[in-house]
Amino acid sequence: METASFNPSSPANLPSFLLLFVTVYLVGYFLIFRSWKSSHLGASCLMSLFHGTPAVVLASHALLTTPRAFASPNTAVESSVLDFSMAYFTIDFLHYLIFLPSDFLFILHHIATLYVFATCRFAVGHGAHALLLLLVLAEATSACQNVWTIAGYRKNDVVLARRVRELLSPPFYLFYTVVRGLAGPVALYDMASFYGSGAAEGAIPRWAWISWLVVIGSAIVLSVLWVLRNWVDWFREKNSGKKFK
Repeated sequence: METASFNPSSPANLPSFLLLFVTVYLVGYFLIFRSWKSSHLGASCLMSLFHGTPAVVLASHALLTTPRAFASPNTAVESSVLDFSMAYFTIDFLHYLIFLPSDFLFILHHIATLYVFATCRFAVGHGAHALLLLLVLAEATSACQNVWTIAGYRKNDVVLARRVRELLSPPFYLFYTVVRGLAGPVALYDMASFYGSGAAEGAIPRWAWISWLVVIGSAIVLSVLWVLRNWVDWFREKNSGKKFK
């Protein structure tokens, strides 16, 4: 069982993970999706697939093998998971800056996520347990969402893509609603109760946990608004289809 605590001078896996995600992105851009008009969109989804489910597995492993409190020192395993996710968000952030600079919402989301992970990893050295729990919830829908997104990119060109999108939308929206709209707020409430009780005093500075709660809470609200908008669009399309039958 890995119980090594945070050491700011210890070697990090971040450079290796950055190289990994750059490689995945380039493979997607120049090989797998080279025939697409917007190959960068497919490359971003491919990279997200390589991050989402592995992040859930790695974070779950860290949580289950080193059961700790929300203010415990970061273990080497927990720090590695943070490095893995920071690498992904860094490369995807650059992707948005280069190809989609007007998509402020995603750019701000990536900046906020990197802020939370980086301060936990390098500035505070405590609290990764709570963040990894939320990471599991955030990325649990990743595989489904990326398939849904890729199908959406090609739904007007490929019949199979349109059918996949139509079939996947309701269960994906439901899964996303439960994870982001129910489980996420519960986990955030547990964090807020823990930190608000003063249990993290001396381990996590107040500025850190308050800013984490603000960032995570904002992300949950935006996620709920996003899936609600998709539910509205889905019901509108269904109702429109019935009128023309």
